[in-house]
Amino acid sequence: MNTLHNLARRLMQMDDKIIGCMKCGLCQAVCPMFGASGMEADVARGKLALVNNLAHEMIGDAEAVLDKLGRCLLCGSCQASCPPGVKITEVFMEAREVVTAFLGLHPVKKMIFRTLLAKPELFNFAMRVGVPMQGLLFRKTGQPQGTVCAPMLNFMLGDRHMRPLAKKPLHAVHGVIDEPKRAGGMKVAFFPGCLGDKMYTGMGEACLKALQYHNVAVFMSDKFACCGIPALSSGDALGMMKQMKANLAVFAQADFDYLVTPCASCTATIKEFWPRYADRLEARDKNLVSDLAAKTLDINEFLVKKLDVKSAENAAGVAVTYHDSCHLKNSLGVAAEPRAVIAANPNYTLKEMAEADRCCGCGGSFNLFHYDYSRKIGQRKRNNVVASGAQVVAAGCPACMMQLEDVLSHNNDPVKVKHTVELYAESLR
Repeated sequence: MNTLHNLARRLMQMDDKIIGCMKCGLCQAVCPMFGASGMEADVARGKLALVNNLAHEMIGDAEAVLDKLGRCLLCGSCQASCPPGVKITEVFMEAREVVTAFLGLHPVKKMIFRTLLAKPELFNFAMRVGVPMQGLLFRKTGQPQGTVCAPMLNFMLGDRHMRPLAKKPLHAVHGVIDEPKRAGGMKVAFFPGCLGDKMYTGMGEACLKALQYHNVAVFMSDKFACCGIPALSSGDALGMMKQMKANLAVFAQADFDYLVTPCASCTATIKEFWPRYADRLEARDKNLVSDLAAKTLDINEFLVKKLDVKSAENAAGVAVTYHDSCHLKNSLGVAAEPRAVIAANPNYTLKEMAEADRCCGCGGSFNLFHYDYSRKIGQRKRNNVVASGAQVVAAGCPACMMQLEDVLSHNNDPVKVKHTVELYAESLR
């Protein structure tokens, strides 16, 4: 009875959130999924209509409802352009949670989200085992992005070109870092994220180099768990909560001024999504979430607003274009700062691409379950990158970097993919 009462309450709460939708259709123009499929059901207003009748639809065919809700990258473009300001992304995530709770989480997802990603020691061990296995499964593509492919795994991964796992993860290279504050300096907790720790370690090293250059002390643990966004996007709030609690236990052990991440998805999760679920925590953890959210910053924003990194005078350097990651611009409103970080290296010249803030097509788990659409959306982004004439494309999110490498590698494009801070760190001596 309590379960039914709770379901009814949450459905009514979602009704209250979507009542402002005017069915104006502005979301159609910015929706990357609609641009790829041309189906009205893939537009935000179509999904909101589904959510509006969620109880009836779930009873009819809950699996089909979950599939329709999953055909969304959660990029937030619709929410950013919504005239009445409907919290569309929040509604979709909550709807996925309701339907997933109704159906039950798939056993494989339950194992990944609630055990593997919530237990850093286990996850790190699995990755250590996986690194030597890469040679058996992956082969080099020979493309300048440094990608590999795995034909034997195409049935599961699609014909994907990707960056291999780092031979040694960031946490294994540095161990636990807990530096004392330097005279007149600040101290930050550096949260590299799963991709930053295990795949894009060059990004993590660049961030640590930049922080050291600016006299910033660092706390970094070897026991950070996933931020929780993959679980939350899949409707598994319990899995996300387990991962969040694991991280809270680590953060509670250190004292720092800011929590800094180089991953837009991690930043948005800690800053925006964690507080939405904090009411399910004990009072002590609830206060810690609030405190962390208030001092969490994207690395680009930290460099510009807290360390006063500025654009440098530059000649005609290497042409670089910039992709606005959805979580960075749409969720956090960070757009000028990454461009300033790029321009701080006088050896690069920024050349804006068309539709710089249009989604690249990654969308986390969307990329796994809808790879055909992900590639189609990514191809549009690739075309804009190449049309800019840039030799390098920069982004502020490793998930976007992974998507950009995939589409550029498939097209044999000689364009390298870098994190903005990697470009900045090159200028530091």
